[in-house]
Parts: sequence; structure tokens; C-alpha cells
Amino acid sequence: MTLPNGMTLGPYEIVAPLGAGGMGEVYRGRDTRLKRDVAIKVLPPAAAADADALARFQREAQAVAALSHPNIMAIHDVGMESHVSFLVCELLEGESLRSLLTRGAFPWQKAVPIAVAVADGIAAAHAKGIVHRDLKPDNIFLTDSGIVKVLDFGLASIRPAAHSGDATVTLDTKPGTVLGTVQYMAPEQVRGLVADARTDVFAFGCVLYELLTGTRPFAGDTAADITTAILTKDPPSIAESISGVPAELDRIIERCLRKDPRQRFQSFKDLAFSLQSVLSGTAVADASPVSIDSSSSLPEAPSIAVLPFADMSQAKDQDYFCEGMAEEILSALAGVNGLRVAARSSTFRFKGTTQDIHEVGEALGVSKVLEGSVRTSGTRLRVTAQLINVADGYQLWSGRFDRDTADVFEIQDEIARAVVNALQMTLTEPASGKVEPHHSEDLEAYHHYLKGRYERYTKLDFLASLREYELATCRDPRYALARVGIAESLVVAGVYGIIRPRVVIPRAETELMYANALIGEVSEIHAVNCLLQAAYYRDFDAARAAATRAVELDPRLVIGWSWSSLMFSTMLKHDDAIRAAEQVIELDPMSPYGHGIKGWALMHARRLDDAIAAVDQGLRLDSNYLLALWVSGWSHAVLRRFDEAERLFEKSAQLSNRSSWSVADLGWCYAAAGRFDEARVLLEELRERERWSHIPAARIAWILGAMGEIEAALDEFERSWEERDPLASFTSCPGNDPYRDHPRFRSRVEQLEDGDRKPGASQG
Repeated sequence: MTLPNGMTLGPYEIVAPLGAGGMGEVYRGRDTRLKRDVAIKVLPPAAAADADALARFQREAQAVAALSHPNIMAIHDVGMESHVSFLVCELLEGESLRSLLTRGAFPWQKAVPIAVAVADGIAAAHAKGIVHRDLKPDNIFLTDSGIVKVLDFGLASIRPAAHSGDATVTLDTKPGTVLGTVQYMAPEQVRGLVADARTDVFAFGCVLYELLTGTRPFAGDTAADITTAILTKDPPSIAESISGVPAELDRIIERCLRKDPRQRFQSFKDLAFSLQSVLSGTAVADASPVSIDSSSSLPEAPSIAVLPFADMSQAKDQDYFCEGMAEEILSALAGVNGLRVAARSSTFRFKGTTQDIHEVGEALGVSKVLEGSVRTSGTRLRVTAQLINVADGYQLWSGRFDRDTADVFEIQDEIARAVVNALQMTLTEPASGKVEPHHSEDLEAYHHYLKGRYERYTKLDFLASLREYELATCRDPRYALARVGIAESLVVAGVYGIIRPRVVIPRAETELMYANALIGEVSEIHAVNCLLQAAYYRDFDAARAAATRAVELDPRLVIGWSWSSLMFSTMLKHDDAIRAAEQVIELDPMSPYGHGIKGWALMHARRLDDAIAAVDQGLRLDSNYLLALWVSGWSHAVLRRFDEAERLFEKSAQLSNRSSWSVADLGWCYAAAGRFDEARVLLEELRERERWSHIPAARIAWILGAMGEIEAALDEFERSWEERDPLASFTSCPGNDPYRDHPRFRSRVEQLEDGDRKPGASQG
């Protein structure tokens, strides 16, 4: 049954058919509530009458809805209308790999990045206990913007994720049932055995083989011929038939296609890492055979997490120093080729927890964990450290260092070298072009710097971090890292509306210039400059150049990607902002920060339900994370869910000691809900606070606009704009909605779209 154009399924209008497959018909649709185009997948009536087909259709909705990953097609809704079962997905513009393969095989340099993206997406699914079971070129899509998406979890099996307390869907596929596409089935799947994550590894190997050669690894005229080949034959070597393909890539595919699941890659995380190593020229693929009688997995690609060291000092006042110790060792290990190092924010979430090493390793996806302790007494320092194997809990190395506190850098270096020796790797020099600045030789200055980092990243107190960095530079005026810290604290505090832009701009510029003169080009300087140029100066050419250089110098720099995302939101390039935020999550998955940045980008793109879903993941990591509360509150308010928005804003006001932005948020919410008297009370509170502290005028504009006082609101917005307040630069903020179509506001948006530049800069 083909649905007619114009037919509605709930709030969704059918626009045109897109295609059909074994699991359903697909239509282009229109979400009449959110005014966006969507894809609508409909189960045909004949299949809907089949209990098994209907169950698989519902499983697809449940499987995809449980995931949030840039390389997995997003599902928005599921329902039934007039006996029609349907699910609503993001609408993708582009081509499937099957379609692209009709034009020939891919060069390996193009195939491998696609494969890495697929591996990342499937790894996220496996982390949720979801096995795809029908991975093939037809179910992998390359969008026009170059994003890889894995589709069609209609044949996915659902099983509990390790250590998950979440409700799960019971696997109802019985052994002996064969589902999937025969050319990509693993041997155990052909035999009707229960599929697991390694089944997807086999199918992935088939897909990558086909991308590189244009032919399937297991051929035959009939299904029986193909299954016989899968069970008994090995495909021809790629490296022998196609010149230029790295031998390491051939070995990776060969390992994916081994008949025995125990001999394949045991996780997509390791598979993705090995593929990334091929691209970087540091491949570590292991082609050595494993006995089929062995129940152990192949050696994993080396990966490590460095936990915050425990404070064993009597006064318990060395938290900042313990975190700094771990962070410096982490930074040193990040320079080791072939070693994957978990990000700081993710590892530091386990500070002070009682989880065992196995649980920590599972959560962070690493095979080794370094932990330690610090005890200080006067000028004496005792540091202990141990490297532990996650799989069996065995200690691989341990060390104890009793030194003078002035030897702290030497201790950090010794620990890092001991770890790489235990891993039988080589501590390499930093990547070409990346400068690793040294800390001050003044130990007191170094301690102030560590306290600044602690206040900035652990306490999120930007003024306290600023004071500590300033004390560090008082002790050592040539301490470049502390000067970068001053600039960063100023810029971020200004974005939060804590410090006036006229204070931030000249001081931050001066500190960055001084730091650059002292140590030359480093990624952190460019990252801070990116946000300064975008949010304050609105000079997007300079901001983009700074962002690009920051991630070129250090592709794993979290603030490089996060501030790139904020830059793109300011530029109204929302898709780019979302992609940059997803990089933050990829680098630092256990931190709520990336989910907050993604939610911010989605909110500005007006994908409000998606924004709520994104920050909900951050709130599951930290229920008091203010950026996530802010984004969720605004998204609920715009959707007119005022009770929930009010609850979230009141919580953020309590947690932030009634910061000006939390008061403004609540005032806007009251006004938008028609509670003008309550909104006016908060407006007057901000007016009074303006007499003795900085209150960004844009926040006052929001409340006035929601109360219908449009001209007064625009006067305040203009004041904020002229002061180069970062909040005014984010013109897509929902607070501006009441006057969004007003000519005065539109003229400012057009300035952004044309590329507003800092005074005196070339207009090009």
C-alpha cells in the first residue's frame, strides 16, 4: 500500500515516497509542529499482520531510540495511526554505500575514514548492548555534508549492556533462526547461532573488503554456494591484488573475517583504533594466530586511563596538586604514538569513587589504568604509582618516589617513562609543529598554576582560577602557561557575563600575545583566540583560522573543538556546530561538558527535543551540571512546557547562587507563560544589581521582550551589542524570539551573516 501525498500520520504529513525495502516503505515527510523535514518509515499492512515482522519493526524503534551518536541515524518518534505503524527519523540527503559502489571501488584513503566512522557508530551501539546483525553497504549512508550514518537496526538483537542497570528488551530470536543478508553473514550466523558483537565485526570486514575491491569477499551463484564459501574459504588478499593498499589494512580485514569469533577483533573500539593507526601511519594490527582452544581474546590496541592521584597528606589540602600530577602524566602519555589515552574530564569523574579497576576500565574503554597517591610533608614529597591490567587486576608496574618537592617534574617524567616501558612502547617526541611548553621553575608559581587549573576545571570558579593564574605570573612573569590561563579565564568569565567585555578584550589579547612571544605557537593559544574573535569581535575569518590551527596542532584538544562549536553557533552554521560538539563527546565521553555543548548547538538549531535528549545524557553524568540545566530549561520553555522549564531554572538559580543569567532565564520563563508580575519582580532585581555588578543588557532584553515591551527590549539588546557582549553575539538564542523579525534585530543578524569584523580590520 502506497500512502498518498498529503496524508497525515499524527503531526506528520506525507510529502513523497523515497523507497521501499524488506522492512518497510520510506517517505519524505513534514513535521508540522517543528516545521522540519523528516523521513517516515512505514510497515506495510501485510508485514504489520505478521507478529514477527511487527516485533522487529518495534525493535528497530527501541534500538535506535536508545542511541545518540553522530554516525547513527537519529530517530525522532514512533507511533501508529489508522492501523499504520510508523517511525520518524532524521531525513538524510546523500547516497548509500551500495549506490556509491555502483561507480566503482573506493581508494583506501577514502574507504578507511568511512570505516572508522562506521566502527565508532557500531561501538556506541554495542556499548548499549545492541548488535546490528545486518551490516552491509545498503545500511551505511554518506550524507552530502560527508557524515557517515549507520541505518536500519530492524534486525538488531537487544541484550543487556555490561554493568547496566537500565531496563532492557528481551532477545526473542531463538538459536536456529537465520536473519540478515547472506553475503555479509558471519559463520556463526549462517549456522543459526546467537549473534554477538563479533558477528558485526565479520560483516564490517565484508563491507570494508567490498569498498576497497568493488567485489564481495564471499561469492556464489546461490545462497548455498555463498554460505559454503563463508564457512570454508578465505577471500583473496587485498594487498596482493590492489597496489598501494597498506599491508596493515589487509591484516585488519583478514582478522575481521576469521571463522572463529574468538580470533576476530573483540570490540569495535579496538577496531576503530587500529584503523585510525593505519591513517596515521602507526598501525598496530595483530595478525598472529590464536589457538581455537583458547578462550582469551587477541591483544587489544594499548589504551590507558590516568586516574587522579589520591591525597594522602595529613591536612587533605592537596587535591589541586594530585590532579595536576595526574594531568601532567596524562599529557606526557598522550604523546606516545599508538597509545590511546582517555581524556582528563572522563577519567577525573572516578576521583574518590569506590568502583574497582575493572569497572573503571570498562566504563572508559581502556585496557590499563594508572593510579597513585601523593603525600606532602614540608618540603618532602612521596609519590606512589601503579599500573594495573584491567582484564585480570594484575599489577604491571609500581613505583615509589621519596624526593624533595622541587623534584616534582622529574617524578612525573619518571612515571611516564616507566609506564611506556611497561607497555613496551616508545615515549616519542611531540607531533611535528606541536610545542610542549614547560612549567615555571618557581615551585610556588607552579602550585598557583595548578590551583588555577583546579578552580577552572574542577570547581568551575573562573574568578578564583583567574586569581591563581595572576599569582603565578606575579611569581614568574615569564610563565607562559599561566598567561594563557589568565586569557582563558577572562574570556570564559565574559561569556558567562561575570566580567565586562571592555575588561576582557584588551587584557585577554595582551596575555595571548605575551604568551605567544614567550613560547611560540601552541594549540591552547589558538583555541582561546578562537572564542575571543568569534564571541567578542565577531571576526569569523580570524576565529575560523584560529580554530583550524588549534585542532591541527592538537586534534585531541577538547576546548579546541568545543569553542569551534560555539563559534559556529555564533556564525549561524548550526550543522557545523553540532559536528564539532560531537567531536568533544568522542574525545571526552564521560564528561557532561560535551553533551552540554551539543545541546547548546542543537538548541540554537531549534532541534529542541534533540537538545533535551543530548543534555539529558550530560545530566545523567552530573545532575547539577549548569550548562545542561540551562539548555534543557530553555528548550522546554520554547516548547511551552513551562512547569518543567521553571523547575530547571529554579534549580540552576539555587546552584549558581542566583547568578544574573539564572534570574534572567526564570524571568523570561515567567513572562513567556504570561506571569508578568513575577517576571517584573525579577527584572527589577536585575536592574538593582546593575548598580553594583555587571549584568549583560541582553538578559534584561529577554525579559522585556517576553513581556511584549519590544522597543525597550531592543534598546537593551543594542546596548549589549555595542558593548560587544558575547551573549548578544548568539543571536539565535531563544530569548530573542519575541523580536526576532523586527528590522532592528534583523539588521544585526545580517551583520553576522555578512561577517561582522573587529573595528579597523579589513572589510575584504
